[in-house]
Amino acid sequence: MLLVDTKVLVDVLQDDPQWANWSIGQMRAQASIHQLTINPVIYAEISLSFSTLEALDGIVATLALELRGIPRPALFLAGKAYVQYRKRGGSRLQVLPEFFIGAHAAVEGWPLLTRDATRFRTYFPTLQVVAP
Repeated sequence: MLLVDTKVLVDVLQDDPQWANWSIGQMRAQASIHQLTINPVIYAEISLSFSTLEALDGIVATLALELRGIPRPALFLAGKAYVQYRKRGGSRLQVLPEFFIGAHAAVEGWPLLTRDATRFRTYFPTLQVVAP
């Protein structure tokens, strides 16, 4: 399994001029090694790009993404990492979803495909990050 971060999927879905080629290439390369996986947080974040549930589920199927729930130990770890972030002076309130994503991959022992490696590496040092 490999968890695919929201930013990578948005690059692909919106054909981002700077990142789409990298994200598509990495998803193809990683799919030959791992089952590409998302969790409910990533699913919810990418749903913003779709007008219907059926359209979203169609793209999830087309990209062969497996939707996996977040285990309780990962939810706990996400909260602890977020507290650490705030204690270090982090002020963005919207980052908690990123901690759910990083903690999920860390607890499961899965690599994470992202292009936002710094925060994941800082708060989840054992996490294997695949990033530019």
